[in-house]
Amino acid sequence: MAALIKKKRLSVLVAVIILLAFSFNLQPVTVEATSTGGLGPVTPKDTIYQIITDRFYDGDPSNNIPPGFDPTLFDGTGSDLKLYQGGDWKGIIEKIPYLKEMGITAVWISAPYANRDTVIEDYHPDGSVDRWTSFHGYHARNYFATNKHFGEMQDFIALRDALHSNGIKLVIDFVSNHSSRWQNPTLNYQPEDGRLYEPDKDENGNYVFDSNGNPVDYNGDGIVENLLADPHNDIHGFFHGLGDRGDDNTRFGYRHKDLGSLADYSQENSVVVEYLEKAAIFWKSKGIDGIRHDATLHMNPAFVQGFKDAIDSAPGGPITHFGEFFIGRPDPKYEEYRTFPDRTGVNNLDFEYYRAATNTFGYFSETMKDFGEMMIKTSNDYIYENQAVTFIDNHDVTRFRYIQPNDKPYHAALAVLMTSRGTPNIYYGTEQYLYPADASDIAGRMFMQTSTSFDQTTTAYKLIRKLSDLRRSNEAVAYGTTEILYSTDDVLVFKRQFYDKQVIVAVNRQPDRSFAVPDLKTTLPVGTYQDVLEGLLYGKSMTVVEENGQHKIKGFTLSGGEVNVWAYNPSLGTEIPRIGNVISTMGRPGNLVYIYGTGLGGNVTVKFDTTPAQVVSNSDEMITAVVPNTPGIKSITVIKGNYTSNSFRYHVLSGDLVQVIVKVNASTEWGQNIHIVGNLPELGGWDPAMSTEAMMCPNYPEWFLPVSVPMGTTFEFKFIKKDSNGNVIWESGENRIFTSPNTSTGTVDTPVYNWRY
Repeated sequence: MAALIKKKRLSVLVAVIILLAFSFNLQPVTVEATSTGGLGPVTPKDTIYQIITDRFYDGDPSNNIPPGFDPTLFDGTGSDLKLYQGGDWKGIIEKIPYLKEMGITAVWISAPYANRDTVIEDYHPDGSVDRWTSFHGYHARNYFATNKHFGEMQDFIALRDALHSNGIKLVIDFVSNHSSRWQNPTLNYQPEDGRLYEPDKDENGNYVFDSNGNPVDYNGDGIVENLLADPHNDIHGFFHGLGDRGDDNTRFGYRHKDLGSLADYSQENSVVVEYLEKAAIFWKSKGIDGIRHDATLHMNPAFVQGFKDAIDSAPGGPITHFGEFFIGRPDPKYEEYRTFPDRTGVNNLDFEYYRAATNTFGYFSETMKDFGEMMIKTSNDYIYENQAVTFIDNHDVTRFRYIQPNDKPYHAALAVLMTSRGTPNIYYGTEQYLYPADASDIAGRMFMQTSTSFDQTTTAYKLIRKLSDLRRSNEAVAYGTTEILYSTDDVLVFKRQFYDKQVIVAVNRQPDRSFAVPDLKTTLPVGTYQDVLEGLLYGKSMTVVEENGQHKIKGFTLSGGEVNVWAYNPSLGTEIPRIGNVISTMGRPGNLVYIYGTGLGGNVTVKFDTTPAQVVSNSDEMITAVVPNTPGIKSITVIKGNYTSNSFRYHVLSGDLVQVIVKVNASTEWGQNIHIVGNLPELGGWDPAMSTEAMMCPNYPEWFLPVSVPMGTTFEFKFIKKDSNGNVIWESGENRIFTSPNTSTGTVDTPVYNWRY
């Protein structure tokens, strides 16, 4: 009888599943599905506009309080910025004309997937309690479902299509460092949340969605998700579980311990790697154009390198990657920060630029001469200087308007941002002079709908439009190099140049004082140059004359707050190829690579050093090519007839990367560190100068370091000691040999080796 009852229950369950399949049009899918395709990666010709989705515009009030959500956690008036306000994807769609008219060509939105949706309570010594929500999108819960406050998957697709049809690229925030807060630091670290979920799976292990792409209850248990990982019962080792970082400023501390009690993923665990790669590829398949990676400072670079390459290797070609490597100024992590893009392929939000800009134009604690020196130093230090995403404020820092309430230096900072090296990012509302109640980041996350009228006549709005147009039309801004022509405490004149194309910017940050600028040498042709801003910031024309065989910009006076932008934009012709930018800068053989510049059309040959690459398509401004099988750091050139272009650095990976966590016991002298060098390009090709970063040593004398190597590969390596002066000591004996995992998301630990003296 018991068996009969079980059979009847099973039959009923099958019938329910069949009925659900007809009702919801279930579609078992794999996340490797073909990408719908985007507009292409964000390039230095673009102007990015950062939107905290909940804080922009409410286009659909019906999703303000989703089913099961505590209505007391919704505000909607902009009064309590710790709560949800109602901004959503339909609201962004409604304001696309506003964005397009401003010259915005890419938007960066909050993480689109499901976040923790319960109250977060912070307790204070006086007995008061702050109630927070995860409106910002940085408390991941389920990467394969949408944040219902923003809309369903069909709403996300509608946003993508609306943006793309208006020539605007779509970048999403993506958190691969942590889930949500798993213990409450304000309540003696009592257990909280941090749990991670996934959709129902079919019999083949594929996630199941309805025809619109939303998860459904496939297994008939009344819910549309299943618990994947729980930091309070971490049976699969999904989380590091080492507690808060606190004041631990070691690399081990900020990479492996919790950031603000957020449950920190163990990115050395193959289960974690597989899940996060699937999640990112899932969103890539929805047609996004880029990912802003959260908290890259706190992530394992070996994971980041493989993660980024897995995304770019999925259908759809490479997309833009930049991340939040948060540093101060000065900061002992600067060297790690500046080399991160070259080591991982993920560029940086340019905190060095931000610090200098706010100090120079906001606090006036640094001079314009200091700012110019920063631009030259970082141009030399950054390998991909024009791919760094520059900004003067964002969601993690004080709004610039709070720092600088005077319009003239405020506008000067914006003008310099839009014409400097890098790819500019405008924080939502900067063009509307949003002024927060205080200097905190939460105060700056204002609800734009209740704080502004989306005025398209502000000076800042018009300034962004004019300089966005210039950035797209004159390659000197997007691809050029920087030269300081003149600088004092309060005045800066700098030049951006790409071959014969030039843009010269002259800025006076002082609002009420005028300064005379002397004659300046120039290579510009003789003539008169009009201010691109057409006097918007009090600018005027500039004259170039020839005196004694030398071309000079005649001396001029900058009035208070005056900004001039003078442009020379001759045609470079189509005969000579010139490279301005390459995306991505790192990839495995067989991946696509996009080469941007001028003169790239017609019959061209692309080479990685001396190895030819297959050209898929090309036009005067862009080449799509296939990365050849020639691992290592290579120089890309374009050959056209008798002309060879300038070169651009590219890192050809040895294959599909996996992680090997290398361990060794070794004693060192003060100032020495242990590094790994081996026969693979990823291990330096036996060149000590190209070895891995220093291994970490939380438990001296045992050192460890996750490294990226191609899967299923037997490789050779040795340990070396380096000191701060670059002196190298090799361990003795034969080369060590190890074989990497043969699955694409595999990870493995080596034995704990002993240093051989």
